[in-house]
Amino acid sequence: MTRILAALLALSAGTAAATAQEVNIYSSRHYDTDDSLYQAFTDATGIEVNRIEGDADELIARMQAEGANSPADIFLTVDVGRIWRADQADLLQPVDSDVLESRIPAHLRHPEGHWFGLSQRARIIFYDREAVDNPPQTYEALADPQYEGMICIRSSSNVYNQSLLASIIAHDGEDAARAWAEGVVANMARPPQGGDTDQLAAVVSGECSIAVANTYYFLRAVQGGVDGVSEDIDRIGWVFPNQSTTGAHVNVAAAGVAANAPHLEEAVAFLEWLTTEEAQSHFANQNNEYAAVPGIGLAPAPASLGLFRMDDLNLAAFGENTPAAQAIFNEVGWE
Repeated sequence: MTRILAALLALSAGTAAATAQEVNIYSSRHYDTDDSLYQAFTDATGIEVNRIEGDADELIARMQAEGANSPADIFLTVDVGRIWRADQADLLQPVDSDVLESRIPAHLRHPEGHWFGLSQRARIIFYDREAVDNPPQTYEALADPQYEGMICIRSSSNVYNQSLLASIIAHDGEDAARAWAEGVVANMARPPQGGDTDQLAAVVSGECSIAVANTYYFLRAVQGGVDGVSEDIDRIGWVFPNQSTTGAHVNVAAAGVAANAPHLEEAVAFLEWLTTEEAQSHFANQNNEYAAVPGIGLAPAPASLGLFRMDDLNLAAFGENTPAAQAIFNEVGWE
């Protein structure tokens, strides 16, 4: 019997009715499309969702301040780096769920069930079709001197870049990662600034010829309405890097059960429900991401980018190597 079924039976029998009707989510996801997702969970289970949104680091600090009296049942974030920080602060607890273990691939979840990846986002290379005849085919190639003065990328404080460098450390070691970071800095067209959309806009404007960004930012521009990008979107080409080696780097939206969750059964039921086909299709595709559960069909926008090989490195390595990644960024002058 799954935990979600057990929760439903408890509700129908009227047992623990006062405490089995809600789940409190501390979320750093800021997508309006999630409202309908949570409503679907409530419709399926009778469990109301109470959501508190904020910056991930602010939510972590809040949970720490609240201590054992925290009302948080679920901590939900948009990257592994932040969920790792929460786990390192002892804010999450292990979850033993056959449903989660069978549906979420091992490399997309904590080895001991402290958190689970729920949707994937690929961080890939974009380039100016009019200016670049030979775009880099690997992350390593971004450090090649032939691309000097051509690259736009976010700052070293950005968790997506921290995770990317952490993955390079895991694959190639710190010395290779340091050499790579030095090479990328040497090839930058400008000091790091702005978000992923700003990197794409810089390609369109001609300020740089190559950019690194998450795929869903590009797909938002494809769908229209992104000033400075959408009007000239056909100028941008893309490369899924490292297809003959490690695969393209992916990060995840991830969630874990809070260490002091007052509604433990409902929290686990919520995570299990997010692995259903209905939830996975919505959770991933409404934001132009990729499902964490294998076999879920792609929405038209992600499908338009084509199939690609993803890196299957266990994402726990991102958090473990983040301190070393930040130290390398600081050493090489990556602002």
